[in-house]
Amino acid sequence: MKTYFVTGATGVVGSSLVPRLLADPSARLRLLIRARDSEELASRLETLYAFWDVPRGSTALRSRIEAVAGDTTLPRLGLDETAYRSLAATCTHIVHAAGLVRMNLPLDEARRSAVGSARQVVALARDCPRLVKLDFVSTVGVGGRLQVPIPERWLAEPRGFHNTYEQAKAEAEDYLREATAAYPLPLTVHRPSMVVGDSHTGRIIGFQVFYFLCEFLSGRRTHGLYPAFGAASLDVIGCDIVAEAIAAASNDPATVGRILHLCSGAREAVPIHDLKEQVRRAYSHHGLSVPGDHVLPRRCYGALARLLARVAPRELRKPLATLPIYLDYLADTQAFDDAGFRTWLQGRGMSRPAPSAYLPAVLDHFLAHRYGKPGTTAA
Repeated sequence: MKTYFVTGATGVVGSSLVPRLLADPSARLRLLIRARDSEELASRLETLYAFWDVPRGSTALRSRIEAVAGDTTLPRLGLDETAYRSLAATCTHIVHAAGLVRMNLPLDEARRSAVGSARQVVALARDCPRLVKLDFVSTVGVGGRLQVPIPERWLAEPRGFHNTYEQAKAEAEDYLREATAAYPLPLTVHRPSMVVGDSHTGRIIGFQVFYFLCEFLSGRRTHGLYPAFGAASLDVIGCDIVAEAIAAASNDPATVGRILHLCSGAREAVPIHDLKEQVRRAYSHHGLSVPGDHVLPRRCYGALARLLARVAPRELRKPLATLPIYLDYLADTQAFDDAGFRTWLQGRGMSRPAPSAYLPAVLDHFLAHRYGKPGTTAA
């Protein structure tokens, strides 16, 4: 019997991962979920069951899931001593997928989420006498502003970062590297790129950074004004592809000690200019008005965005204030070495479709839920 302890089950990666772990009939899952009390915990779990299409009558499946109220940043994960010791005694697999995917958090808050949770997860792993595997979800963003293809290894090079999310995640990896050098653990670090909806259906539990970028790329919030994107591209990956890889790695001893870039790779990254055109077509096909396309030099655009953030109507100030963060993120042409991930996938007979094959479904799902307008997005 396997007992998985999963953090972040309510997030994009975790919510896609849980059904894949449950596909193994020998697996039982304990999910750490933030909740003020048992009533909120039960409600949040029921929301997950609805997302997973698990009806109330599925007692056999539900009996293999236990929700535990806690917090990854707190000592003992916010559990009392008895609950923590029980978890440690029975846990065979840990998947840490929790994290605040926000680019504009104050650095202290971003560190508390990333580094603080890494410390508590490692502490639990050390307390688990039956531990077989620890799978840790990081991000390719730890490469920051390195102007070379980011390698699938620990990064010690000095580098700047685009935002506090990248910096805090990089510091969490620094802690992991040092902690596991002193006390080895059966660890695999997964670095996804920008995670989007399911590659078959477009479904996703919550709309995060990619979808904010789509709103910007539609031109609807900027009256059709765009910066010059040049040759910049965006690496995206379907949440189901990420989840399937993590689930497989959790049962593959050959991945211990490895870092895998769960991304589409430089050859499949989507040029921002092409993505902008695809997004604009998608909005139009869903019956949404799309303004004209007016391109400004990047520096002029950034200055204009900062000015408008101060004088625009209140409802536009927040998106305009965060716009420079996204512009900075898109300014660098990043590439991620995914040779290890590709070779490992091929060895397991697993596939990784190109984003061009599933972005239409991703955009359809987003627009249908965001605006309630059905449509079929052209590829």
